[in-house]
Amino acid sequence: MCGIVGYVGKEACADILVDALRKLEYRGYDSAGIAVFEGEKIKTVKAKGKINDGLVARLSEQPKLYATCGIGHTRWATHGEPSDVNSHPIGNGRVSIVHNGIIENYRELKAFLTSKGYGFESETDTETVAKLLDYYYQGDPVEAIAKALDDIEGAYALGIIFREHKNKIFAVRKDSPLIVGKGETESFIASDVTAILEHTREYYFMERNEIAVLDESGISFVDVHGDPIEKELQIATWDVAAAQKGGYEHFMLKEIFEQPDAVRNTVSPRVKDGMPDLSECGLTEEKIRGYKNIYIVGCGSAMHSGMVGKYLIEDLARIPVIVDIASEFRYRNPLVSEGDLVVIISQSGETADTLEALKLSKKKGAETLAVVNVVGSSIAREADMVIYTNAGPEISVCSTKAYAVQVAFMYMFAFAVAYARGAIDAEKCRQLTDSLLGVPEKIRLCLDNVSGYQYVASKIFNADSLLYIGRGLDNALSMEGSLKLKEISYIHSEAYAAGELKHGTISLIEEGTPVIVAATQTALWEKTLSNVREVKSRGAKVIMICRESAVLDENCADYKVGLPEAEDMFLPLISVVAMQLIAYYTAVQRGCDVDKPRNLAKSVTVE
Repeated sequence: MCGIVGYVGKEACADILVDALRKLEYRGYDSAGIAVFEGEKIKTVKAKGKINDGLVARLSEQPKLYATCGIGHTRWATHGEPSDVNSHPIGNGRVSIVHNGIIENYRELKAFLTSKGYGFESETDTETVAKLLDYYYQGDPVEAIAKALDDIEGAYALGIIFREHKNKIFAVRKDSPLIVGKGETESFIASDVTAILEHTREYYFMERNEIAVLDESGISFVDVHGDPIEKELQIATWDVAAAQKGGYEHFMLKEIFEQPDAVRNTVSPRVKDGMPDLSECGLTEEKIRGYKNIYIVGCGSAMHSGMVGKYLIEDLARIPVIVDIASEFRYRNPLVSEGDLVVIISQSGETADTLEALKLSKKKGAETLAVVNVVGSSIAREADMVIYTNAGPEISVCSTKAYAVQVAFMYMFAFAVAYARGAIDAEKCRQLTDSLLGVPEKIRLCLDNVSGYQYVASKIFNADSLLYIGRGLDNALSMEGSLKLKEISYIHSEAYAAGELKHGTISLIEEGTPVIVAATQTALWEKTLSNVREVKSRGAKVIMICRESAVLDENCADYKVGLPEAEDMFLPLISVVAMQLIAYYTAVQRGCDVDKPRNLAKSVTVE
């Protein structure tokens, strides 16, 4: 959440900053602003609302800005309501900052600064940092930053400009993401490399409490003592075209259609001699055999992918797997210890709760494996081992292809664990791996049924509430389908294990209530059908997602979404496409902002 950008170079930077902020809109925001050097002063322009309606409109009301250095921000409110005054950048004329994260001790800092004569205009925690920097500033920005960091508790990424150091940007981070981009004659800071790909693919990762100094001569890094730091230059593995819509109406639709390639790119490089090979991160067969327990931790869709992993690992390897929501994991004093493996799943690699769960696991002596999509992200750097899912950039807030590749890895991981522990032999492992390699084509077949998904959407888009039900792997699938629908269409939906209906939930069924049923598991088919008849007899409108070959009578379903033939085990990875597209077309028919749903952010960097 929140987006930070900064530019110093030879070009007028206002338009560059605004364009970069647009590329970070997917992170979620409710206001936007920029601060640039204008003469001997810092000029700040900011406004509540979307970039075009707020910031751009405000900029058009005044003379063009020709500054060649500045910082920008998209804010997602945490402290103080969305408003012009609470928008970033925030400062006092001598110092101006943009901030992503949470300052946990801002009340104490505010009380201290108030006692020193400082007044406060906003309700934000960020203003305490700006005033603290001003308090410590005695001519040396690095010294002021270092002293302020000693006082600050919490997570932060900061872009800072000082009026007396014209055309210089200072940046520092702890836990919240921030990168520094290197162009030929210009330099950048950004929350995400997508913001600057139009200008450069070269960038540096910032480590905790490193201070970056950007000016017209280039980039330097120092520690809190002012000593120089040498850093390795990174190269983005995808270009600006990968972060554009490419003719699709929305990023979400584009990313759904990219799933066959994304799954293939995640799986194929990790198959050696027909077997899953996870040795790239140090996850050897010997290590796998030595783990006492396996935990899987994530939030939202990442947690749902972990649920699929639990079903697969327990079924194939016959060992228990504990799946936890990251935000709950730390607070239940989990029984994690030395000899355990904790698999940490996060699309962005910056999810605050998940990162803290990782740190706790390491503190307790467990080994950690990160499954992330963003190279060099905080979780990737903190974990003992890391697997990068090769989904490419995912811009839409609603996760689709990132979820698919997480699930694809769960299959590979399950096969590897089962084989290493002797639960399946090499022949069975090769057969399963070969089947997984065929899944991208099955996904592609699912994508051909657009008219069917649009039809289902036309039948549910006016609903106030609906249910998703399924059993086994289909229960995990239903959880993800329900999440997709509610987060982008704003229809209230809940997912329940189908067998739980009789224990209370069936009371919600009345005439016309939509129920979406995932029924892909042959062994559970008849049991699921009995649950379908229960809701159908009470007036539910039933949509069945099942094999194309399945025969249904009118007493079972009002509409069937047919899936290509595949082994039961792999159908949840295939059928999630149907869930995603039903959610997508429902949201479109309701006129929702599909890529930027209200109140949500792509990267949740605060707890």
